[in-house]
Amino acid sequence: MLVYGTKVVIPAEVEIPSLRIIQEIELDNAELVKSRYKQLALIYGKIMNAVCHGQLYQNRMARAFNKRVKPKQFAPGQLVLKKIFSHQDEAKGKFSPNWQGPYMVHWVLIGGALILAEMDGEVWLKMINSNAVKRCYM
Repeated sequence: MLVYGTKVVIPAEVEIPSLRIIQEIELDNAELVKSRYKQLALIYGKIMNAVCHGQLYQNRMARAFNKRVKPKQFAPGQLVLKKIFSHQDEAKGKFSPNWQGPYMVHWVLIGGALILAEMDGEVWLKMINSNAVKRCYM
């Protein structure tokens, strides 16, 4: 009542009518339902547009990243060196070696996993990712 003798209407009530605004405009239920349905359809369309745009962006980024990735190919019988990670007991400090081996590739699994064998023929039961090994040329 402080603004020129009329009740204050916030901008959000103009876009999304409250019960007070509906009573003042005196819309009947059919018109109200139609307007609400149009607003919901518009919101749903914008949501779908945003989802599609996000998926296209992710596909574009994945394609750009995968363009530079060169997968390592290993075959049974090849000699490889295994990386020593910092959490392993073999990593004893700054001047310790970074690679162990050589080991022989016993089996190549789908997705880049390898089963290695020692040089004496003892097969490891634990698989190792092909990112953690490199080819050894002797």
